Amino acid sequence: MTKPVIAIVGRPNVGKSTIFNRIVGERVSIVEDIPGVTRDRIYSSADWLTHEFNIIDTGGIEIGDEPFLDQIRAQAEIAIQEADVIILMTNGREGVTLADEQVAKILYKTKKPVVLAVNKIDNPDMREMIYDFYSLGFGEPFPISGSHGLGLGDLLDECAKHFPKEDEAEYSDETIKFSLIGRPNVGKSSLVNAFLGQDRVIVSDIAGTTRDAIDTPYTYDDQEYVIIDTAGMRKRGKVFESTEKYSVLRAMRAIERSDVVLVVLNAEEGIQEQDKKIAGYAHEAGKAIIIVVNKWDAVEKDEKTMNLFTEQIREHFLFLSYAPIIFVSAKTKQRVHQILALVKRVSENHAMRIQSSILNEVIEDAIARNPAPSDKGQRLRIYYTTQVAVKPPTFVVFVNNTELMHFSYERFLENRIRETFDFEGTPIRLIARARE
Repeated sequence: MTKPVIAIVGRPNVGKSTIFNRIVGERVSIVEDIPGVTRDRIYSSADWLTHEFNIIDTGGIEIGDEPFLDQIRAQAEIAIQEADVIILMTNGREGVTLADEQVAKILYKTKKPVVLAVNKIDNPDMREMIYDFYSLGFGEPFPISGSHGLGLGDLLDECAKHFPKEDEAEYSDETIKFSLIGRPNVGKSSLVNAFLGQDRVIVSDIAGTTRDAIDTPYTYDDQEYVIIDTAGMRKRGKVFESTEKYSVLRAMRAIERSDVVLVVLNAEEGIQEQDKKIAGYAHEAGKAIIIVVNKWDAVEKDEKTMNLFTEQIREHFLFLSYAPIIFVSAKTKQRVHQILALVKRVSENHAMRIQSSILNEVIEDAIARNPAPSDKGQRLRIYYTTQVAVKPPTFVVFVNNTELMHFSYERFLENRIRETFDFEGTPIRLIARARE
């Protein structure tokens, strides 16, 4: 099930990012510090009561040298395309401005629900400030305060009323869904065509010619797959081409729907910062990951070139040390036939369960080789470990004191588990929990 998406839209200085961080909470402010992941708060996951959703802060979408109102318009248009529900954010202390009216005119064009929020209403005496905002034409304004966190519950209740109904499962549990993500023009669509042996997806040398995500059911070697080809940055003029963050938004829903994510790199251009951003989202979503280096035919190489490129990938993608790397050419179909077998293998690893008895033998052996650390005279004691989830494999480690479980020892235990079991291609998660 794809999570619904809320986008926060509005002119500058109305508090969009403050509200975004309030709604997202600890998911943004407390993040595991993994070397090599570039943090970007434009898009994050959140929940409210029983609802899980994704949220976009359009204030983080920079539109280069566009004039002021053009930037606002471009951000609003991106929200219209990507969101299920739109929050129009205004500033109650400043009243309705020309820029508010400009954003409202753009939002009139969409058939998607718009919820009007009036920020900076910090106490009940200020509620009368909201009445002017009825003139924007989006019904009842919701008074909120980003600085004090007031009114967000009512705002999110209203948003949740407009979330799409949950769909039936599109594919069987045995079907492996995988997506290809990466910067525009790394060759995602060409790889899909190479899988299928036909020009099912329009391919062009111009970055951003894929118009939308395309699902392609496909059977290979008696295994059913669904290939999700994510759109890159849409070719909608210089406004859209000037923001690389937009292509990250295009990849997010495909990542959520996937079991396996192929992070596609362009061998000709090398590794770029946005490659790490996009891969970081897939890693944090807990998906199985394969790094695919495309256009390998276009690189001048000798017997050392592949090893050197592999070293560069490992250096830049420290957080993907578990991901296999494959060098391919969609143009010549070099090694393309190996990708699906690799997808199947990492998908199986992603869904693997380990018996508790065997798992605890491995942990006990690890502790015997490298005793648990102590701090201020108290030593970490590990009582029991059990697997509680798959996709990704998740393990709970019951200990005497969770504060004694240092990151370095957690990484040591993870490595021991990986050495014993084949978890290539999938992240694994260890959760320390105090035994009651």
